[in-house]
Amino acid sequence: MAAVRVRQHVNPLSHKYQTIVEPLNWAEIYQDPHRPLHIDIGCAKGHFISQMAELRPDWNFLGLEIRAPLVDQALQQRDRAGLTNLHFLFCNANASLIELLQTLPKASLQQISIQFPDPWFKKRHQKRRVVQPELVQALATHLPTGGRVILQSDVEEVAVEMCDRFAENSTFQRTQSDWLADSPFPAQTDREILTLGKKLPVFRAIFVK
Repeated sequence: MAAVRVRQHVNPLSHKYQTIVEPLNWAEIYQDPHRPLHIDIGCAKGHFISQMAELRPDWNFLGLEIRAPLVDQALQQRDRAGLTNLHFLFCNANASLIELLQTLPKASLQQISIQFPDPWFKKRHQKRRVVQPELVQALATHLPTGGRVILQSDVEEVAVEMCDRFAENSTFQRTQSDWLADSPFPAQTDREILTLGKKLPVFRAIFVK
C-alpha cells in the first residue's frame, strides 16, 4: 500500500477543524466497550497505539488525529490486523474532546497520552498548541481518580509548557519533579524512535488525577 502524503502541520484553529464529532456507539466500535480505555491525542499514523492494542488486548485504545488521510490509513491497517480493541477518529481534540468524553462508558477512560505534539515555535502560533487549559479541564472532569496523563516531547520548551498547564489544575499531581528516565510504555512512537536513534533526549512526565 502506498504511503499517504499529508501536510506535516495543519492549523487547528482553522474553521474546517472546528466541527464537533458526532456521538458514537461504543458498543459498535469495541468488542467490549467497558474495558479500560487509553486515548492517544495526536496519534499521527497510529503506529504507537496499534502496538499498544496488540500488546495489551485487555485494554481498548483510541487514537485521535486531526489529519483525516492518516486516520483512514490507520483504520485500514487496524482492519487488516483484526484488532477489535482499537479505533481511530478524525477530530480536533481541542474542539471535540469534551463531547467525546461525555459519551464514554462510565469510568472506562483510564489513561491519556499526548506525545511529541507540534511545537509551534513562533510566539504568535503558540495558541495552536494542543495542551490548553480547556483540554486539561476536560480531562480533569472525565478522568476517574487514579487516571493518568502521560506527556512526552523532544522539545523541552514544549514539555515544560505542557507540564505547567497540568500543574496549574489542582486536580492533577505530577508523579515526580524531574523528567522520567524511561518511557512508561512498552511501545514507542515514530518520533520517539527517531529521537532516541539520534541520541537526543526525550522529556517525559506523568500526571495522576
